[in-house]
Amino acid sequence: MWWPRHDFEYTKVPPPKNLRDVPRFLKAFFGGFFSRFWYIIKLIWRTGPWILFVMSGVAIFQGITPAISSVISKDILNELHLVIQYEPKTPAEFFTANVFYLLIALFVLRILRRIVTSINNSVRRIAGERVVRVVKLQIMEKSKELDIASYDMPAFYEKLENANREAGNRPITILSETFTLISTVIEFASYIAILAAAPELWWSSLVIIAVSLPSAIINFIYRRKNFHYVRFRAKERRQMNYYSGVLVNKDIVKEVRMLDLSDFFIGRYKEVFDKYYKGLRRLILSEHAWHVGLGILASLINFALYSFIALQVFTGKMLIGDYTLYTGAILSIATCITTLISNSASIYEGTLFIDNLIYFLKEPATVVSRIPEPLPVPDEPHVIEFVNVSFRYPGTERDVIRNVNLKLTPGQSVVLVGLNGAGKTTLLKLLTRLYDPTEGYILLDGRDLRDYDLKDIYRMFGVVFQDFGKYAVTVSENISFGAMHRPADEAAVRAAAAQSDAADFISRLPREYDTPLMRMFEQDGIELSGGQWQKLAVARAFYADSEILILDEPTAALDPLAEQEIYNQFDRLRKDKTTIFVSHRLSCATTADMIVVLEDGQVVECGDHEELMALHGRYHRLFTVQADRYERRKEDHEEHSFGPHGDRPHGDRPRRRPHDFE
Repeated sequence: MWWPRHDFEYTKVPPPKNLRDVPRFLKAFFGGFFSRFWYIIKLIWRTGPWILFVMSGVAIFQGITPAISSVISKDILNELHLVIQYEPKTPAEFFTANVFYLLIALFVLRILRRIVTSINNSVRRIAGERVVRVVKLQIMEKSKELDIASYDMPAFYEKLENANREAGNRPITILSETFTLISTVIEFASYIAILAAAPELWWSSLVIIAVSLPSAIINFIYRRKNFHYVRFRAKERRQMNYYSGVLVNKDIVKEVRMLDLSDFFIGRYKEVFDKYYKGLRRLILSEHAWHVGLGILASLINFALYSFIALQVFTGKMLIGDYTLYTGAILSIATCITTLISNSASIYEGTLFIDNLIYFLKEPATVVSRIPEPLPVPDEPHVIEFVNVSFRYPGTERDVIRNVNLKLTPGQSVVLVGLNGAGKTTLLKLLTRLYDPTEGYILLDGRDLRDYDLKDIYRMFGVVFQDFGKYAVTVSENISFGAMHRPADEAAVRAAAAQSDAADFISRLPREYDTPLMRMFEQDGIELSGGQWQKLAVARAFYADSEILILDEPTAALDPLAEQEIYNQFDRLRKDKTTIFVSHRLSCATTADMIVVLEDGQVVECGDHEELMALHGRYHRLFTVQADRYERRKEDHEEHSFGPHGDRPHGDRPRRRPHDFE
């Protein structure tokens, strides 16, 4: 069979194995097609009903005018033939003869066709832009609802990539081809009627249709093959996009150049392209080989029909205009059938590709309230409790959080400690309900976190993640993003910038708080350093003024002085807020109310600094190693920075080691 094994993933109906399965297969086949086609019609209607009305009128006009034009041309030729043969006229008589009026009618019709074609092209371009807007907004609105877990799955990126790729032109192209199909059907019926009116030629249209059927079958077969080839090789297209994009990615181009990685990624691109192209080329060549053979057969049949009509004229049974009309009708019927086949196959293929959009928009969200009417989060200090919480990322087998039991009380300052990969950031994602636990549950004030309104939960937290956002908007907007649910407050923006130690560098920017950041859209956009971006991210958390502050390595890109100043600011400003830190610098843990030590996703120690140091366990070991290293640096710094009399030797500078700014 020509279809892939997973061909009917969408209809859930297997390909027919015998004649008894054919009706069920056809029902599913056409049911799926019309379902997808109806979705496109509704999409266009939502974009603008006028599009459908205009294109319907254009289709009818373009369908009837070719046959009318052919009949007028036939009458013109026959009139001229009779006049020349039997009764030549003077030039003056031409302007009162039937031929002159027929010529006027013919060229008025042609002018109208040009006008209508121009209108159709304009409508198609305008409608295309509006449909893109509608589809893009659908994708963006859907993305707003999707689980963060979806972004961890390659299959999701396949759906997203396919949906975005089809958003631009598929719906309006399918609609345009549908109306072209309608025009072609009308034109086809008109020419069939013309041939049927000639007693000698009524059978010719049946011959043309019979010759065209194999071409129709080949078209549908290869449209479906092409769809499956493109759809199920989305990974290879993503790889090609990634490899080609690496070389022009401004964030990593320096490293790519210094490490001489360009040829590596160019090689990878060529390797994946060759693999992708090989199968596609085979499909294209195979399809066109069939079309060449069928085209030769159709040409031979047309030659025979043309010869038969010429014989009728030669023996005086038809006029010269009749020859033009009937041969034109045969050619037009053949062209119409080719267009019908091609357009039907393209529409069918297009509706298959529209599945990409439909399935993306149907991606279910699971991080939702588990009760019909979610509860508002009360405006009061909160108690949060993890109860036997375990979690694994979608599509994986390993738990990254294992059986965590933890209670956070209002106003606590909590520090999460552990080596890389211990599960600290994942625990924060569960706390903020970006993910739901695989096992166990999280309580907010004694009630399951899943019972509360999701937006209310997000507003509880002022968060700075390790991979915080860098947005290509103004400085002020970057900060005010911390609380989009309330009106922008310029005074609060400036206060948050001062609290995060960002006000100083902002004051030196060309337009201060109105300075556009990143040179993506504005010529005067400013590129900030990593530390400056991090200060803006911290300012966002201050601006949010949320009940719970979460800081996931908030000072990783800052120097020690700036880091200490921000921690001091947090101590002053957090008031009675609950504050949760993740940091590898354990000096910030010494004043915390509770230190939680994580290892392999489990809580292995919990207590304040004195309690954990007295245990002589993992925290004690981590803190001691870091403190010893700090002391060695300090002694090394003093030894190499000053001479015997307390003066710094000429030309000497304090030495730094790679870890001085950890």
